[in-house]
Amino acid sequence: MALTTRRRALTTLAAGLAGGTALPAYAQASEDRHRPRPLWRAHAHNDYLHPRPLFDALDHRFGSVEADIFLVDGQLLVAHDPVELDPARTLESLYLKPLAARVKANRGSVYRGYRKPLQLLIDIKTEGSATYLELDRRLRRYRHLFTTYAHGRVHPGAVTAVISGDRAARVPMEAQTVRHAFYDGRFLDLLAPAPAPASFIPLISDNWTLNFTWQGVGTFPEVERQKLRGIILAAHSRGQKVRFWATPDLAGPARDAVWSELLAADADYLNTDDLAGLEAFLDAHRQA
Repeated sequence: MALTTRRRALTTLAAGLAGGTALPAYAQASEDRHRPRPLWRAHAHNDYLHPRPLFDALDHRFGSVEADIFLVDGQLLVAHDPVELDPARTLESLYLKPLAARVKANRGSVYRGYRKPLQLLIDIKTEGSATYLELDRRLRRYRHLFTTYAHGRVHPGAVTAVISGDRAARVPMEAQTVRHAFYDGRFLDLLAPAPAPASFIPLISDNWTLNFTWQGVGTFPEVERQKLRGIILAAHSRGQKVRFWATPDLAGPARDAVWSELLAADADYLNTDDLAGLEAFLDAHRQA
C-alpha cells in the first residue's frame, strides 16, 4: 500500500472512531447489520410516564409508543390525568421535535437501516373534534415525518400517527382528503356493514378484559382462543393490525401466558408499561 494511501485510510478510520466524520460506507453497513433489530410488536403504553419519554422506549427498541393528549388553551399537553398537566410537557416537545431530529440523523428512519415506520399512537383525552383539528395543524408542520393519506393513496413515512381516544375525532378525519394521521378502530368496526378501509383504520384496538375472561392463570378456554384468533384473522384479512390494552402487566407466569397466546395468534402489538420486561420476552421468543 502506498504511504499516502495508508495515511489517508488511517486518518479516515481515526476520525470515524473519534466521531469527527461519518464512518466509511462499508463500516457503516457492518455496524447496521450488528445493531439489535427493532421490536416491532412492542407497544409502550403510557409511554410519557417513563423517566425519558420516547427515548426509553426507543432504547428498548419498541416499534410503537403511546401519548395521551389534552387540548388546553391551544396547547396539546401530554399527561395521564388533568391534575398532571404541565405546560412544558407538550406533544411537540416530548415527541414531534425529538422524532424529527432522530429521523434526520438516521437518514430518514427512526431506526437506522430499517424503513418500517414507528407507530405513534395519540390518545385524545379532551373533546375529539376540536383536539384533532389542533393536532392536525401540528402534524402538518412535520408533514415530512409522517405517513400521509392523500387523495386515496397512502404514502409511507418514518412515523405513522394513529389517533385513539375520544371518538368524535373521526368526523373531521373522515372529511379530509389529505391527512397525516389515521384512526384507531374498535372491534365493532370489524362488524360494520360497510367497514372503513385500512387506509383510514389501519389499527384495531380494544380492551382485553371486556372481551376475554382469561387473565393468564390456568388454561386458556378454547372458545376464547378461537375468538381471539378469529378477531385477528378478520382484521388481517382487511390489512389491519390488532392491539389489546388492559392485558395483565405484572411480571410473572400469567403475563407471559397471555403474551404467548397473543404471539401464537399473530397479534401485531403487545401492550406494556414494563419496557425491559417486554423486550426480554420478545428477544427470548424471537417473535419481534
